[in-house]
Amino acid sequence: MWLGPEEVLAAHALWVTERANPFFVLQRRRGHGKGGGLTGLLVGTLDVVLDSSARVAPYRILHQTQNAQAYWTVACGSSRKEITKHWEWLENNLLQTLSIFDNEEDITTFIKGKIHGIIAEENKNRQPQGEDDPGKFKEAELKMRKQFGMPGGEKLVNYYSCSYWKGRVPRQGWLYLTVNHLCFYSFLLGREVSLVVQWVDVTRLEKNATLLFPESIRVATRDQELFFSMFLSIGETFRLMEQLANRAVRQLLDSEGFPEAAAPPRPGRPHRSISALKRDLDARAKNECYQATFRLPRDELLDGHTGCTLWTPFNKLHIPGQMFLSNNYICFASKEEDACHLIIPLREVTIVEKADSSSVLPSPLSISTKSKMTFLFANLRDRDFLVQRISDFLQKTPSKQPSGCIGERKPSAADPAPESPSAPQEVWEQPTSPIATLSGHHSFCAQEAPTASQGLLKLFQRNTSMEVLGAKGAKEKMKEESWNIHFFEYGRGMCMYRTAKTRELVLKGIPESLRGELWLLFSGAWNEMVTHPGYYAELVEKSRGKYSLATEEIERDLHRSMPEHPAFQNELGIAALRRVLTAYAFRNPTIGYCQAMNIVTSVLLLYGSEEEAFWLLVALCERMLPDYYNTRVVGALVDQGIFEELTRDFLPQLSEKMQALGVISSISLSWFLTLFLSVMPFESAVVIVDCFFYEGIKVVLQVALAILDANMEQLLGCSDEGEAMTILGRYLDNVVNKQSVSPPIPHLHALLTSGDDPPAEVDVFELLKVSYEKFSSLRADDLEQMRFKQRLKVIQSLEDTAKRSVVRAIPGDVGFSLEELEDLYVLFKAKHLASQYWGSSRVAAGRRDPSLPYLEQYRIDASQFRDLFASLAPWACGSHTPVLAGRMFRLLDENRDSLINFKEFVLGMSGMYHGDLTEKLKVLYKLHLPPALRSEEAESAQEATCYFTEDSSSEASPLASDLDLFLPWEAQETPQPEEQEETGNGGVQDKRAEERGTSPPDYRHYLRLWAKEKEAQKETIKDLPKMNQEQFIELCKTLYNMFSEDAMEQDLYHAIATVASLLLRIGEVGKKFSARAGRRPRDGAGSGEHDGAPDGEKPPVPEPHQEPDRELQPLAAGDPQAKAGGDTHLGKVPQESQVVGEGGRGEGQGSPSQFLSDDETKDDLSMSSYSVVSTGSLQCEDLADDTVLVGGEAAARCGGAVDTDWCISFEQILASVLTESVLVNFFEKRVDMGLKAKDQNKVERQLSTSSDHEPSGVSG
Repeated sequence: MWLGPEEVLAAHALWVTERANPFFVLQRRRGHGKGGGLTGLLVGTLDVVLDSSARVAPYRILHQTQNAQAYWTVACGSSRKEITKHWEWLENNLLQTLSIFDNEEDITTFIKGKIHGIIAEENKNRQPQGEDDPGKFKEAELKMRKQFGMPGGEKLVNYYSCSYWKGRVPRQGWLYLTVNHLCFYSFLLGREVSLVVQWVDVTRLEKNATLLFPESIRVATRDQELFFSMFLSIGETFRLMEQLANRAVRQLLDSEGFPEAAAPPRPGRPHRSISALKRDLDARAKNECYQATFRLPRDELLDGHTGCTLWTPFNKLHIPGQMFLSNNYICFASKEEDACHLIIPLREVTIVEKADSSSVLPSPLSISTKSKMTFLFANLRDRDFLVQRISDFLQKTPSKQPSGCIGERKPSAADPAPESPSAPQEVWEQPTSPIATLSGHHSFCAQEAPTASQGLLKLFQRNTSMEVLGAKGAKEKMKEESWNIHFFEYGRGMCMYRTAKTRELVLKGIPESLRGELWLLFSGAWNEMVTHPGYYAELVEKSRGKYSLATEEIERDLHRSMPEHPAFQNELGIAALRRVLTAYAFRNPTIGYCQAMNIVTSVLLLYGSEEEAFWLLVALCERMLPDYYNTRVVGALVDQGIFEELTRDFLPQLSEKMQALGVISSISLSWFLTLFLSVMPFESAVVIVDCFFYEGIKVVLQVALAILDANMEQLLGCSDEGEAMTILGRYLDNVVNKQSVSPPIPHLHALLTSGDDPPAEVDVFELLKVSYEKFSSLRADDLEQMRFKQRLKVIQSLEDTAKRSVVRAIPGDVGFSLEELEDLYVLFKAKHLASQYWGSSRVAAGRRDPSLPYLEQYRIDASQFRDLFASLAPWACGSHTPVLAGRMFRLLDENRDSLINFKEFVLGMSGMYHGDLTEKLKVLYKLHLPPALRSEEAESAQEATCYFTEDSSSEASPLASDLDLFLPWEAQETPQPEEQEETGNGGVQDKRAEERGTSPPDYRHYLRLWAKEKEAQKETIKDLPKMNQEQFIELCKTLYNMFSEDAMEQDLYHAIATVASLLLRIGEVGKKFSARAGRRPRDGAGSGEHDGAPDGEKPPVPEPHQEPDRELQPLAAGDPQAKAGGDTHLGKVPQESQVVGEGGRGEGQGSPSQFLSDDETKDDLSMSSYSVVSTGSLQCEDLADDTVLVGGEAAARCGGAVDTDWCISFEQILASVLTESVLVNFFEKRVDMGLKAKDQNKVERQLSTSSDHEPSGVSG
């Protein structure tokens, strides 16, 4: 490659000059190529340790002048061919021009300009837009690809110098972190270490410091543990490794790809030593932290942040902190965690102005909102730029302006205060009407309007005055007054100052009249609701009348959702719950519906309108409890792992006991998934939900630890899990809220666990107070770190479970051991993931749907199967292997979706590896019949599709059992419904009804046939269709290629030539006997008459014979019609096949050389075995080119067409092969699949290798 000219002083140190002229020198790195000796070892070690570019580019061209001492690099190359190309270009294009110049400085200037011009032209043509990686990084990426054999699609993120500990010896080298792999390379004095680990295989990643490994990073997989140390910046390296590993396991979880994710904005002034991907990952990490800290929507992108101070009027202080700016929000976070948090939506901003600077208040900025609040920021470093950015974002905000007016009405909307009872109805009149009209439940339409505008609790709670409630009422009134004072001092709505005082009020309990409003604010759900007006109503409309698995589960659970509460004992509450859950399932089909969502949603509906409950559910499922509500409840399992870890840290004595009893896994899911709502009295659990919306999952973990701590003595004395669960259940049943003004709701769980001596009541506020006192050291960023660590463990555990489930789903008669099946599964999965990493011809193959059954989650397409077939198949066919692989793929792809799952793959491998000679030959025979062998003839293809559609819909697998051998022709009795499905004609309902009407008798019929088949298994090979001449020639070619790499090559060639000649003669003799009898039926077929069809059923199918000469007599007695057409297995419909085939005219006139040179053409010209006379006019290749296969028959048939009357049966092929012992030995030879799979695993995964370095490759 051409290089920007750089000065080189010691041009001959470590380099050898190979060619030179007056202006240029071509050099080779010492030690590269032949020889090298000790010098080569030393130079190679220096190149690795110093990260020299010579390791990847051992050739270079320098520009020189006669009198100057300095040299200039102009080109480098990884091979002699590449550098020679550049050298020749310089000699041909520059030498003559340079000889004109008189001044050496002018020569150097001219060469520099010319080289820079070439590089600019190349970059303009090659580099995609926006690619701004520095040259040094590009060079490192080139090294990585060359060293580890990575494709161009694998992007390097960053690389670091470090040591890998191999045993107790550190190996200094370079760690390359790519999007999908961790790679390490070291070369020290002849010892080479090369490592490649896929991020999806990492089970543990942690930074630790021990006596043996000082401040190291530990990377663990299922097979090995790797330690890396001596980093210049271990913190940065570890953070990047965490991001990459986290992205990889999230891909396993939800198929969220790296390129498809919305890219965060790049910084304006990129750092020259960092790749674009590294910057993107850093920006993405900051973005996620920003969204989590301020509970913002997931599509909010951080634009930048700067240090500043914020004037807080409630305590008259300037609080230092950071201002964050994104496209829709200005946020502030104080340096002290609880001092102050602030969120200002740009939709609320009215004025942004720069105030006058002073020594007391430098660079102030004032922001005013519609709610008459003014925020004063100061000490802004780049105030003018910040104001410009805010102005730019404000100009884009008017498109969302309608949502701002809803924000203004916020207090009256969510605060149904007694002083203004008409306010809620007035504000929500417009949003209410569409939802009310959407409800399709009889006479409830009129009553559902209030449901859409306020919480169900308001409708079903008795209007008891505060005076009647006594002390409880007074306490509730005091809470409301405290919050009103807080709103007056700190502001109300989204722009409220959030401080330690806010947390104190939340811990003391939110009054019921404010609960819905504050839940919306603290969770961030309000932001999404006001920026998506009408979205919920639209979802309800779209999802109405739609049925799916999710809606069925929702209907099943509706009446189990807080059945003890009066709001859900009637159709009004049930209908609202149904609409919210169905709308969410429609919004997020990945989650759909999960158990426990109904319990949480029913509580949300008690305190908010349907729309508010919907957006609170969105905040819960998608931000606050990520991955909780999916089919595998991964998020809950992750937090369960965190809970176990925290128990070990805070309650070590109890931890061992709980692990021994297995209690934590039982309790944590029910506690976390429902936020204690299903295990604690409702009025108590809702107080914990208050704190959860303000603090997040931290509160739930703290309370869980406090519950265990309170019951420690009793739990330590337990003897089994049941006893421990009873103790905890009774404790939770007696957690009470003595301040609740709502009438007590009977707790169903309490009825099941009540005993003679109930434990003392526990005040929920006291429980919260204890949890904060003892366990408040938990920090949000620490919890995120723990979540990452546990997510690795949980998802890898789920992947192991998936592997075991898939392996168990494989039939026991495949012949592979459990270990071999697991090795095959690892290979299969790696091939699928490779397509996901580096692109695939089919999106379906590259993307994985975790909601599918385990067996269907990983599937591969034809190109991926071709790679696996080439490396694993026991039959090596050289250049013919891809053709054979394509045929095998088509045979295995039963549903014709161009994808196969692991079970189909294993059955295909089993057919080649296991079974006797007959079974293996049967597989080979089928590979040369449709659908494996494609046909160019339209008529033949239609017939084959018809028959094989029946075949694939009935059989379990083409290789699984003998049942598949006779189902195709038995299924011909009722082909019409299947044909309708293939063509897409006719009503779907009619087809289903027809299928339902005919299925039961068909199943019984097949079962009877299957029973008969099991009684006489030896006769099943008769039911294989006969093979015509062209298919037989294809089979011979495959065998010829198959033997080319065998030790007994010559003996096998001789044997197959003998067998092929014998079979050709058998076919010729059979044709002579059938020709006379075949004329009459063929004429009948041409006229469309079917009278002769029943005759085809009468003659018996000939038995296989060991001696070919004796076979002639049974052939003569065979079915005349079938012999004429080349097919006997379709005895019931030969005439029909003839009619279809007679109209066909072959159009493929291929030359012999063309036919033999192009494997794909061979496939396309192959004939369907189900077509009787459609091949009549198709030309075949000159068989003289296949003399070794056909022997003496070749000369007689030179230049002729494919003989459509010629056919051969499987029995005849089997009998002929049995006459040659060398062929029998070849097919009965055992091949160890386990060794092949392990070897391929090493190639695919490139596991750790350490080998003596060859001197000839020191620098390459």
